[in-house]
Amino acid sequence: MSFEKVEHELHRRRMSRNIGLGAVLIGFVALVFLLTIAKVVDEGDAQRAQQELRAEPPKASE
Repeated sequence: MSFEKVEHELHRRRMSRNIGLGAVLIGFVALVFLLTIAKVVDEGDAQRAQQELRAEPPKASE
């Protein structure tokens, strides 16, 4: 007696759809992560520039 596991077409389509959905979700998470990193770096640059402006000594008037 040999039992072979026969995969139905419905299972193959569902697996394909799940893999596609997983790829889309991973892409979305990566996009949100990269946008978050870019925003944090950009805000850090802006804060650093403002600190530099505040740190400049006042110019002496003649």
